[in-house]
Amino acid sequence: MADGKGGGDQYPDEVKKPLDDSQLSPTSNIPTPSAPKPRTKKAPELPIFERRNWLIHLHYVRKEYDTCKSLIKEQMQETQGMCEYAVYVQGLIMRLEGRIQESLEMFQTCSLLNPQSADNLKQVARSLFLLGRHKAAIDVYNEAAKLSQRDWEINHNMGICYMYIKDFDKAKECLKHAIQCNRHDLSFVMLGKIFLMEGDMDMAVDVYKRAVEFNPENPELLSTLGLLYLQIGQTQKAFEHLGNALTYDPCNVKAILAAGCMMQQHGDFEVALTKYRIAASSVPESPPLWNNIGMCFFGKTKFVAAISCLKRANYLAPFDWKILYNLGLVHLTMQQYASAFHFLSAAINLKPKMGQLFMLLAVALTHLDDPDNAKQAYEQACGMEQSDPAVHLNYSIYLYNTGDRKAASHQFSLFEQKLQSQRKTNPNADVDQEMIDTASKLGPALQLGESMVWKNAPAAAESNAQQAKASKASKPPQPLKEPQKAVPSVRPEDLPNPPTHDPSESDKAVKAAITVTPL
Repeated sequence: MADGKGGGDQYPDEVKKPLDDSQLSPTSNIPTPSAPKPRTKKAPELPIFERRNWLIHLHYVRKEYDTCKSLIKEQMQETQGMCEYAVYVQGLIMRLEGRIQESLEMFQTCSLLNPQSADNLKQVARSLFLLGRHKAAIDVYNEAAKLSQRDWEINHNMGICYMYIKDFDKAKECLKHAIQCNRHDLSFVMLGKIFLMEGDMDMAVDVYKRAVEFNPENPELLSTLGLLYLQIGQTQKAFEHLGNALTYDPCNVKAILAAGCMMQQHGDFEVALTKYRIAASSVPESPPLWNNIGMCFFGKTKFVAAISCLKRANYLAPFDWKILYNLGLVHLTMQQYASAFHFLSAAINLKPKMGQLFMLLAVALTHLDDPDNAKQAYEQACGMEQSDPAVHLNYSIYLYNTGDRKAASHQFSLFEQKLQSQRKTNPNADVDQEMIDTASKLGPALQLGESMVWKNAPAAAESNAQQAKASKASKPPQPLKEPQKAVPSVRPEDLPNPPTHDPSESDKAVKAAITVTPL
């Protein structure tokens, strides 16, 4: 072994063996790696029937209906009309376009493609309802109820259908089931409407009270409940609920009109006009609004402004008899008897069963020198009006002025009886003082005595011969109801359509259409 020779082996005594092929392999001294992880598989292709549903839905909720219809057409061609969702959305678009019959056919096709879907049956029933086929819609809703238990929408819409076919008992039952499933404002509103149609004011108030307890911040419910309290004479509760409605929504037109009406009744015309000014900015073409404004001006004795506002209201609602009634009353006050006759005749054509209209018409005919027709109008007024004593008083004045004292005395006695009955029924009712003053003059003139049951003690003491002479003056008698006392009227016949549950309309709510119209 030679020491120190560069490049020599450290172990020269060992004999090196040649490497075989396995040792020459590049991986011979490298550890074998583990098997590679399998690559993620490609997302599976959507079935051809459903692969464009997401895009159709996207364009539908954006209300891009033209693009949506073109996509639906392509999808229907590819699937040969077997894509359920495309057919469903096409039916919704057709309904929005007013093609109700065609939308019904689309939804029926959806029901054939998927007979276990309650949504398809609900849309079929909805289209039947819009076509006025309420009984057929009820049958379809019953089939849908078998597939979907405790569904608020089904019970609610069945109640609406029963209401339209005048089956109020079943309508109330369905709406109560709907409230048990889901306490929704719409179900409370429609249930209250049905009680109003039946004339059960107390139950209607109770339903709306429950609705307000459930949703105390809904201005529509609060204003409607306030109107109902106003109808039954509970003005304090009415004012409270109307004030709460205006707290949550200062521009609520219904509450503004009702609050203005109450102020009008108490003679606060300036404040009422201030309220109406706010409402006029929101609903400048509201006939009840201009009617109330006109009667505020009438209460302030601004007759020209009153006629101008009432004429505008009449232009907006030419078939509203209350506006025509007020126009006739204002023209009578201005002694424009021909114009009064014109408007009162139009009102009678629209409301032929109201005695007060015939009474005012008789007053106009008296001053138009037509005594025969005036007497006939008074006779019709007395036959129709069973509770208003002013009709008999005015007729008694007419008969006294024409010289028929016996008939005048008979009508005056009927006036006394009805006034006494009215005071017994409602002791707190306000009686027109002018009517009492006129009667206190007419009684002595007819030689009926001065201590009559309807007179107060001061009035009886003031009766004398001078009053009897004054009673002979030929003045147009005034009606019992003062025109400035605007009484709102609840009209249950103005029924809203049931809620639409399409995707694009799910946030819409039906509102109780209650009109405030004074007399």
